[in-house]
Amino acid sequence: MKEVYDFLKKCGTYYLATVEGDQPRVRPFGTIDLFEDKLYIQTGKVKDVSKQIQANGKVEISAFDGQTWVRIACTLVRDDRIEPKKHMLDEYPNLQAMYKPEDENTEVLYMKDATATFSSFTAAPKTVTF
Repeated sequence: MKEVYDFLKKCGTYYLATVEGDQPRVRPFGTIDLFEDKLYIQTGKVKDVSKQIQANGKVEISAFDGQTWVRIACTLVRDDRIEPKKHMLDEYPNLQAMYKPEDENTEVLYMKDATATFSSFTAAPKTVTF
């Protein structure tokens, strides 16, 4: 799991794919946090992405560092506790102008039943589950 965290952190931007009905939706994300041995992302509950995740928590995440890419298939689970929200916002202080741990909009979600596959054109794929 730490390898996945480090890779996403290094990339800075990753892409999160959800579904809305029968239509795939993909958008860039930049938050990744390791808290209580789980990988978390952050968004706002008012956003369409949050509504899509609540309707179907199965998502895929993809990132590329210029040589290697990762695809992560997982289920995202909302965690409404203040502690993971605070930890996330401490890791990303630039978000504190828009989000607060105790507001009704801030949402953190952790990856459950995750399979991350690292691939490149020069090495065999490597799979990490968590």
